[in-house]
Amino acid sequence: MSSSIRGTYEFEITKEGNVISNSHNLEKLRELFLDKAIVNNALGPGDPGDFDYGAWHILCHLAAACAVFRRPSGELLWVEISHLPVIDIYTATVTVECSRENVTTFPLNSSEGKALLDGPTMLGFVEGTSLGHISARSVRDTADKFNNNLRQDYEHDVESPKDGGRVWEHWCTVRDIRVGNIVGTSVLRAYLDIVAICGGHFVGVVGRGRGDYDHPIQLAALVNAGLLSVEEALVEITPIEIPNESEQLICSSNPRQCVIGARLMNWSPSRIAYQMFNRSIGSWCNTIRLREYLTHKEKT
Repeated sequence: MSSSIRGTYEFEITKEGNVISNSHNLEKLRELFLDKAIVNNALGPGDPGDFDYGAWHILCHLAAACAVFRRPSGELLWVEISHLPVIDIYTATVTVECSRENVTTFPLNSSEGKALLDGPTMLGFVEGTSLGHISARSVRDTADKFNNNLRQDYEHDVESPKDGGRVWEHWCTVRDIRVGNIVGTSVLRAYLDIVAICGGHFVGVVGRGRGDYDHPIQLAALVNAGLLSVEEALVEITPIEIPNESEQLICSSNPRQCVIGARLMNWSPSRIAYQMFNRSIGSWCNTIRLREYLTHKEKT
């Protein structure tokens, strides 16, 4: 496969412009999210110690988001970072909905996963949940694992108003993304696998879902580093509100339920869409505002 280099971090990309999922780019991704200087210490909210070995705030939102594809035969595909409870790591998966009774999940890099993702249309992305269940429901973290951020503290019922779901789960997992941390590294690897399939739009669109928490500064840094292009970051898009009948299915953090929830969403036949929850859709960072951050980054 022919490749080229992009950005100050020299990410290896394909001729189509997608970052390649390989060991070089994995280490670049790790180094980037630990780089405080490139974002001028605009790391987002956190407690003391959260950024000693942890990633910028934006990563918990990026890792929690999911992608949706449609096969030529009509079945939907749900792509996410899933938890493997036996060994407590995360991996990229694809779930195919053939019917309500026939929903199956495969590792993204398995022969079945690769076959499913050979030729489908990318419909768009779904915001990560900040309420409800986490994907690692059986974990019992100790206080020393993620700077006292315990995943089990964010495991709640789908109707609970408490902070929970995938965003908070991955706030915990990426509090330590050093080489020696197996969980954090598995999240980075799984995320890179999905970005390699979905392209930089997956980074840019999801990253624009929060206009606060220093996310615009961090997204501009990701562009400058080369994880995605300027054009991918500035794609013209207006987020769509996730319908009520989908919300509890998505907050289950169960891919079998999520792919059914995706079927109930409004997808455009001609352009990628971003599905956001009602409570956060007002925080969208529009193109004009993001362009100002990117322009400032280029000048500096």
